Amino acid sequence: MTRGRLSPDTVTIVGCVMHIPIAIIIGTQHHYILAAVLLLIFGLFDTLDGELARLQDRSSARGMLLDASTDRFKEVLLYTGIAYALALGPHPAYAAFAAAACGASLSVSYVKAKGEAAVASTKNIPHAVLNRLFKDGLLTFELRMFALIVGLVINQLAVVAAVIALLASYTALQRLVRISKALA
Repeated sequence: MTRGRLSPDTVTIVGCVMHIPIAIIIGTQHHYILAAVLLLIFGLFDTLDGELARLQDRSSARGMLLDASTDRFKEVLLYTGIAYALALGPHPAYAAFAAAACGASLSVSYVKAKGEAAVASTKNIPHAVLNRLFKDGLLTFELRMFALIVGLVINQLAVVAAVIALLASYTALQRLVRISKALA
């Protein structure tokens, strides 16, 4: 395969950087289908980096931190592009949906991270297990990205941003309840 020359971190970083042109394409309100295709391709990098790390026996807490952090950067980039596109559209107030979707999405990840930290402080759990412990809920990162792809394909960014804002908020609450029970 790559014989170790392609590091998982490189895949993670390239996948993140490639979200910049995707956000620009979205923000300029042109070629939503191209943005959807690129989002699908570079979204797969998020799976490839982890698989590559496992194949190369390079899984680490540092790699998980990089992966989780770049996922948040990607979401902020994408929602910024969506907010810009909506602000330039016929209903500029719809840009608030993108801001709400971004905040709700970040809340999902924040609750997960704080939950992992709280559980790790009370129990001795390996990093790989801890990373998957609170990954559930209605609208995970992968499903949020899928929803964005669908929204791009059907040219309904305001609707999909509003749906993500609502369902991601619910997901953050789901995780908060689950983590609270785990800490009880």
